[in-house]
Amino acid sequence: MPAPRTVLLTGAAGGLGTLMRDLLPDYGYELRLLDLRPVEGAPDAITADLADQDAVREAVRGVDAIIHLAGISLEAPFEKILKANIEGTYHLYEAAREEGVGRIVFASSNHAVGYTPRPQGDDPLIPVDTPRRPDTFYGLSKCFGEDLAQLYWDKHGLETVSVRIGSCFPEPTSVRMLSVWMSPADGARLFHAALTAEHVGHTVVHGSSANTRLWWDLTTARALGYEPQDDSEPWAEKLIAEQGELDPENEAHAYLGGHFVTDPPIWPY
Repeated sequence: MPAPRTVLLTGAAGGLGTLMRDLLPDYGYELRLLDLRPVEGAPDAITADLADQDAVREAVRGVDAIIHLAGISLEAPFEKILKANIEGTYHLYEAAREEGVGRIVFASSNHAVGYTPRPQGDDPLIPVDTPRRPDTFYGLSKCFGEDLAQLYWDKHGLETVSVRIGSCFPEPTSVRMLSVWMSPADGARLFHAALTAEHVGHTVVHGSSANTRLWWDLTTARALGYEPQDDSEPWAEKLIAEQGELDPENEAHAYLGGHFVTDPPIWPY
């Protein structure tokens, strides 16, 4: 499909949103920014809570597509996850349906399948259709988002690419991250492919760079036209020297979700 011109970027003040609002305009997008908090350096950004259905519908009105990054990105009490990640995502989808937006790129997460054992030795890469095994209420909310996306495709013809993001940072910071890291540049490449690929229906993809130590299969992402250019391997020697190799007897090292399985970081707000 032709590249959409105007894209609503929710969660624009967050870490990933900040990276994408710098990189995506190079692909020709005009970004409309939304966040619960003010977006630094963007006086025209919309400050709104996804609980405010009227504000969400106003933000959606007139855009060609949506990249949905907003919400709680760590573990939190279920009541907070319910409001921000589950009800908030529903409000966004309902506004998109009402306003005739044709496509959403949904930031899912590796934590939707966090209890999946990580590949070891000659094990095959984790396929995208592996059973969902969330490791937290946060991961559970991403399972809901994927199912909501499927419902809105089947019932309303609203297309979604659900991207199970690994870890998108300027560089990997742990040995585990060597396997699930997505460079910001590759993140922008993947979001661009997700916005422009033809006939996606509801497609789930794994979101990472082409890492030497990759744990999961990127076939469905590549089918969108995604061509990752980066690899975490240049950081491997330093990180392994500092942290040691992953220990399969350590529960936090044994599963895809890492320490979210054993001691998840808690949302501070």
